[in-house]
Amino acid sequence: MTKVKPGVIKDYEDIEVVTKQYAKFAPVEVTYADSGLTDNEKEALKLIVKASKYMDKIFLRQVYSRNVDIWQELKVIENQEYKTLKKFFKLNFGPFDRLEHHKPFINLDDKKPAGANFYPEDMTKEEFENLLKTHPEDEASLTSTFSLIRRKEGKLTAIPYSQAYKEMLEPAAKLLKEAAVLIENPSLKKYLNSRAAAFLSNDYYQSDMDWMDLKDHKIEMVIGPYEVYEDGLFGYKAAFEAFITLVDPKESKKLAVLADYVNEMEKHLPFDDKYKNFSRGKSSPVMVVNEVFTAGDTKAGVQTIAFNLPNDERVREAKGSKKVMLKNICRAKFDKIWTPIAKKVLAEKEMSLASFDSYFNHILMHEFSHGLGPGNIVKAGKKTTVNKELKEIYSVIEEAKADVLGIWNLKFLIEKGVFPKELAKSMYPTYLGGMFRSIRFGINEAHGGGTAIQANYILEKGGFIFDEESGRFSVDNEKIEGAIKQLAHEILMIQAFGDYEKAKTMIEEYRVITPLLQKAIDAVKDVPVDIRPIYAITKVIK
Repeated sequence: MTKVKPGVIKDYEDIEVVTKQYAKFAPVEVTYADSGLTDNEKEALKLIVKASKYMDKIFLRQVYSRNVDIWQELKVIENQEYKTLKKFFKLNFGPFDRLEHHKPFINLDDKKPAGANFYPEDMTKEEFENLLKTHPEDEASLTSTFSLIRRKEGKLTAIPYSQAYKEMLEPAAKLLKEAAVLIENPSLKKYLNSRAAAFLSNDYYQSDMDWMDLKDHKIEMVIGPYEVYEDGLFGYKAAFEAFITLVDPKESKKLAVLADYVNEMEKHLPFDDKYKNFSRGKSSPVMVVNEVFTAGDTKAGVQTIAFNLPNDERVREAKGSKKVMLKNICRAKFDKIWTPIAKKVLAEKEMSLASFDSYFNHILMHEFSHGLGPGNIVKAGKKTTVNKELKEIYSVIEEAKADVLGIWNLKFLIEKGVFPKELAKSMYPTYLGGMFRSIRFGINEAHGGGTAIQANYILEKGGFIFDEESGRFSVDNEKIEGAIKQLAHEILMIQAFGDYEKAKTMIEEYRVITPLLQKAIDAVKDVPVDIRPIYAITKVIK
């Protein structure tokens, strides 16, 4: 531990430790080919990236109340150690190491609030829940995805994002409108204008609907508040982010057929038909894209390889959801992270069967599976959502669901002839190899925690096998399908009933680093945990 002069930064972790943590993210230059864009589209792309940078500023404030002050001090004090701290702070969007369960590396006595900066730090869960009980008329605003909770004259009050982040949302909206002027595609022009309006009105419904209607567009983008992972207190509040990408029309066209199978996949889910959700919209477009720039929530720590949006159940019921595959990021992770890990933990036979196509298509089906299963439910006679009932543990259960249904649905569509038959041999070994990549994100992170649940459950049921002599893992082809079916059923029933206690029990039992998993983690400790993108487009933006 190093001491510094009294200020915002009181102390920090040894620089050698910080440097080693930073080195766990392998640098990857994210280039882009804009040869298919018109001159106006190229200029619009730059304006959209500029608007996205405001999402970085908002998310920095959402993560931690002291982030802005710490960042300012890191920038003004000139010494080599602060430069190292600044790089790691920027990667984590705060002084908490996302690979180490949000362990502080600056101000070591501080602890990241469970509710990030969405709620007052001194607010307890009980206080908030009691307020909802005593003032049901305020429930909608207090639990809104797009509001902060603050104390006003001693009372907890909801502040709309449009008001709380006005100084950043207004210029971002202006840039989106300027980009819209340059865009000829009517659907993208409409989305840019409606999302700009949403930043000011705090109503994102119409712009989400417009995003679902994008067609024949070259620039695929989404910008605004979406995922609720950062809210570890209730899982209510959405963090700001942006994905700016260019469409791969050839690959997207190949996968467009999947939208026709949404109903069949729902019907094939391994739980009672009366809980299945056939009311969500069925458009479910699939886009294969190459990432140009990201911002905010998705840029922090471990990088996203695909996303499935929007999360608004009203939009999902009307139009479904869009699955966007970031192919250049998928390839970078497969080459730099997945392959080196798999070579150390998979049995030789499994390694020979694994493939990038299985890796990519499981990710695709993971995203599809977010849109399947229970969404809007009825509990105790009241209409509600799975998200609201599972609260802060929703994200872990949902990620486990999407992963296990992803492999379930991949097998189903191989049998239907949608995917090549050769994938049947490679999908389970590839799925197994990917487990050890995700667990290293940390089991308190939604994806890492969801993966630990799967790994431990399937090992317990015999679907995966560990060989003590070789120290490597393999698949039991006779038991794996049954184990996956059983786990999928349990998770789907938890969601169907909005059963918080059963979800909590599953997490307590299976979201653990067992000695077996620790052996695998130790075996790959020298492999980078993830990639650190360096965006080429930032070099051409003033």
